[in-house]
Amino acid sequence: MGVHRKFTDTMKLYIKNMVCSRCKMVVKTQLENKGLHPLSVNLGEVEIEDDLSKDQLLQLDTALKALGFELIDNKKSQTIEKIKNAVITLVHHSDNDIHTNLSAFITSKIHQDYNYLSNLFSEVEGTTIEKYFISQRIEKAKELLVYDELTLSEIADRLGYSSVAYLSNQFKKITGFTPSYFKSLKEHKRKNIEEL
Repeated sequence: MGVHRKFTDTMKLYIKNMVCSRCKMVVKTQLENKGLHPLSVNLGEVEIEDDLSKDQLLQLDTALKALGFELIDNKKSQTIEKIKNAVITLVHHSDNDIHTNLSAFITSKIHQDYNYLSNLFSEVEGTTIEKYFISQRIEKAKELLVYDELTLSEIADRLGYSSVAYLSNQFKKITGFTPSYFKSLKEHKRKNIEEL
């Protein structure tokens, strides 16, 4: 009976701005500091073993905001966060090359009509899912340029670009730099730091 009662008392919380593994650790620690019992902590979504009152939720939200996070209480925001997390998972946490169809990937994760999700995302975020996906791919390209020993051609392939030229054009449009210039800037900065 005790187990059944505990199961019915679990509560899901949706949290904005959880985009990395470190974020999960920070949020988990914050929940435990508040005397809560997290059962699972995933990007954007936490399940706790407690049923919180409105006051407790408010206090938790204030504590999370101080760390740059925020509780999401409305359905639309939760859906937006799920879309972002699906894109982030695909781009940053997937070992596979990103040659998958974006709309198919998102609908497989969220189980809602893609047109609805796309319109909702644009309405709330002021940009399209596709543009968000591109910006995440460019972020990943920056990371790979700086930390990995991959060629530009390998990076383009890993991030699902049909050619190096296509990646370079998109990279320049978003960052203002060519990938090779960006890499040389970062290497120069890193050398300077190492010399300190």
